[in-house]
Amino acid sequence: MSNGPAGHVARSTVRPHSETTRRTPLRTFLHTDDGVTIDSVYDPGEVVYDSSRPSAGDLVFVVAHGFTGDADRPHVRRVVAALTRHGAVVTFSFRGHGASGGRSTVGDREVLDLAAAVRWARELGHARVATVGFSMGGSVVLRHAALHRPDGSEREGREGRERRAGAHSDAVVSVSAPARWYYRGTAPMRKLHWLVTRPEGRLVGRYGFRTRIHHREWSPVPLSPVEAVPRIAPTPLLIVHGDRDGYFPLDHPRMLAEAAGDHGELWLEPGMGHAEHAVGDALLARIGGWAVAQGG
Repeated sequence: MSNGPAGHVARSTVRPHSETTRRTPLRTFLHTDDGVTIDSVYDPGEVVYDSSRPSAGDLVFVVAHGFTGDADRPHVRRVVAALTRHGAVVTFSFRGHGASGGRSTVGDREVLDLAAAVRWARELGHARVATVGFSMGGSVVLRHAALHRPDGSEREGREGRERRAGAHSDAVVSVSAPARWYYRGTAPMRKLHWLVTRPEGRLVGRYGFRTRIHHREWSPVPLSPVEAVPRIAPTPLLIVHGDRDGYFPLDHPRMLAEAAGDHGELWLEPGMGHAEHAVGDALLARIGGWAVAQGG
């Protein structure tokens, strides 16, 4: 574990593209801007880099899991394994999940967790970062891209601009994300709200799902995904959603796509359910290929 500045770890002497360490995963704890420790893993990937594919050679995916997931869950590791065929992968456990510290704020402060992971990916030597989020993580990658601009324009001061710019994404993939907050239109979402808002629900979350949930309500209410999407341009954006998603019906991805306008792309997947559990290897391969093709 590093005791360095928030959002950073001690710089490793291991370079991700060296021949001797290409297949060696790295694991560390990062520190967010608000002081939470985030368990994070780097998988160098299977791509053999050469001068004919400089854009792919610099690419790293930063994977943001869904609510109650963590970096070691089998469904998250399956996503990592599929994406390593297209580039390196950083995955991490959101606050309140797995070995990370803190408590889950269900998509609000989690933007800081993702920012710390993106900064680490760049510190490891990657020039291009594609953030890929699922469900809650899908909302987080949208809000993160809106709040962490490449020019650092959302924060005043030179140090703040440099820090926020280092945490920006170069391509964004949001899978199975909600468009708006407080949605209770499906049975799974009504159960989730009970889990988050009721003391007995938070006990179930802690001991049944290994997820520690903060008891405080949002104050203020964070920028919603659909409000965030117009601020992402010109960063490439891909929205992926299944037509059998049991949590969020198709009006959610359509709202996001409409808000994105010409800079967003929408894939509505026939027969697909919700988030990591429902994403097949073929779809993950298409997502990886899409990210590789962006901005080389």
